[in-house]
Amino acid sequence: MNCQKVKTSLPDLLLAPKSVSAEVRAHVGSCAECAKELKGLEATMAMMEEWAAPDVSPYFDTRMAVLLREEQQAAPAGWLERMRERFLFGSHMHMRPLAAATLALIIAVGGGTYAGFGGFSNPQPAAQVASPVIKDLQSLDENAQVFQQLNSMDQQDTSDNGGGAGNSL
Repeated sequence: MNCQKVKTSLPDLLLAPKSVSAEVRAHVGSCAECAKELKGLEATMAMMEEWAAPDVSPYFDTRMAVLLREEQQAAPAGWLERMRERFLFGSHMHMRPLAAATLALIIAVGGGTYAGFGGFSNPQPAAQVASPVIKDLQSLDENAQVFQQLNSMDQQDTSDNGGGAGNSL
């Protein structure tokens, strides 16, 4: 038999030995660890039987009645004091849904902001990719003044040489 199953039956063996099966009694007789556990329970029960509860003070009832009467006659606590007492000594079970909702809202706003689709910012239009021909034409437009100067220098150079192509140095 398994020692774990026997250990769950040890209190029954101590308090009502007739209700426990013969297998459990035989196991306790053969297993030293289970027998030791049973002896420990017997010692604990013996100590509990020897213990006596302290006597109650003869004025306990009178003092308790006075304290209850004072508490009933006291002015009710203010809103702030009730909230403080609730947070210090309350069960806090009523705060769990509020905390979960707040955490979900923080995660949604933070995640949306991080991902860029929070809905609060204007979406930026996608940049259009220009073809290489358009880029070349834009470059020519931007550098038109440079090209005009180069053309004027070429015209000046050809007029200075007299139109001859075979100048030698």
